[in-house]
Amino acid sequence: MPGIIERFRSYLDLPDGVDPVTLSEGSTPLISMPRLASDLGAVELHIKFEGSNPTGSFKDRGMTTAITAAVSRGASAVICASTGNTAASAAAYAARAGLRCVVLLPHGKVASGKLAAAYTHGAEVVEVEGSYDEALGLARRLSERTSINLVNSLNPYRLEGQKTAAFEISESLGAAPDWVALPVGNAGNISAYWMGFRQLADLQGGDLPRLLGVQASGSASLVEGRVIDHPETVASAIRIGNPARGEQALRAAEESSGRIIAVPDHAILDAQRDLAHQGLWVEPASAAGLAGLRSEVEAGRLDLSGQRVVCICTGHGLKDPHVPAGPTTLIQPRLQDLEELLNL
Repeated sequence: MPGIIERFRSYLDLPDGVDPVTLSEGSTPLISMPRLASDLGAVELHIKFEGSNPTGSFKDRGMTTAITAAVSRGASAVICASTGNTAASAAAYAARAGLRCVVLLPHGKVASGKLAAAYTHGAEVVEVEGSYDEALGLARRLSERTSINLVNSLNPYRLEGQKTAAFEISESLGAAPDWVALPVGNAGNISAYWMGFRQLADLQGGDLPRLLGVQASGSASLVEGRVIDHPETVASAIRIGNPARGEQALRAAEESSGRIIAVPDHAILDAQRDLAHQGLWVEPASAAGLAGLRSEVEAGRLDLSGQRVVCICTGHGLKDPHVPAGPTTLIQPRLQDLEELLNL
């Protein structure tokens, strides 16, 4: 299956004549959710499930373009700071390209599945005694002093790849939706979606969606208008107190006549559970978009009647699996015991 560079090369600002570094990312499903839509009114609701990308998150879209561009410039090494998903993706695509990969992680703040992926793909993992923002500062300074390429979302090629999800949504629906709701961490993804939808509108015409960016209340720097020195949230993928693309994200929300809001952890976990009960297991951060839509509708700030809405679920539940297990029952291997347990 072709990856996003092969599918959308004419839409991407990439160096000419380079072979893609790809793991056949993209082409993720857009899944109708009529039962969940009932909570939001007379709305057509779809989930863009980015957890089906090769490393289980949306980061693969931007990493294929960032690593491809790095190879075209003759790079031999890349570096990133990460709350987990970027580390896993950078490690995988660097391994694919035969590049050295260094990842900086905030100590004790990264889900074990993401940490394991970075190690397994051969990255050099360095934990920083501090926040993600401090780790990113180190990565930026090192990339400025050496030939190591930074592949965080500050790298413009990352957004070139991530904007392709907007192309796929419009392709699947036949037009842009009315609203797109998505989590906001480092704010590159909301910026990339807006780039993609605007590019399509410029080339093909049609309406633009409104964007609802959703932060966790414990790391809602864009909502509060200040840097959060010690961000805290169960949604580790968006536990970022100083988003690198924050200003660009705020512009995207404003230009789309949308907004960026914050929701508490319990609302995120409720949305994660409800998605799971519809067959989609996503990591907590991925459920922030749905949680944000519910919050706005319940508060009367958003009327979605007759609207077509897409929630972006950015990562698979296996990326951050530390959720309380439900109760189980132990029985003997006898049919009678099972029938009695199930009241049959």
